[in-house]
Amino acid sequence: MGNNLHVSYDLMDPGQNYDKVIDKIKSLGEWAKIHKSFWYVNSSYTAAEAVNIVWSAMDVNDKLYIFDAKNNSAAWENLSDEVAEFIKNRWLK
Repeated sequence: MGNNLHVSYDLMDPGQNYDKVIDKIKSLGEWAKIHKSFWYVNSSYTAAEAVNIVWSAMDVNDKLYIFDAKNNSAAWENLSDEVAEFIKNRWLK
């Protein structure tokens, strides 16, 4: 059984290439699209590895958050410092 990744993203600028991002998400493993920008993926990748893969198709001002429900871990790119600190300070409390 793989890792249970929940992938959430925002492409911030109009005209973004959603197909490239979606292809990267689908490449992580077996997937289900839950909402427009929220996916479940059963994957052999960790949250951090998956962030690196998906982020490679995104722009520097986009936002990406991946949570691994199996291993109780998360990784992200370009969340605000306030949000990142909030998550870090409360994750295992």
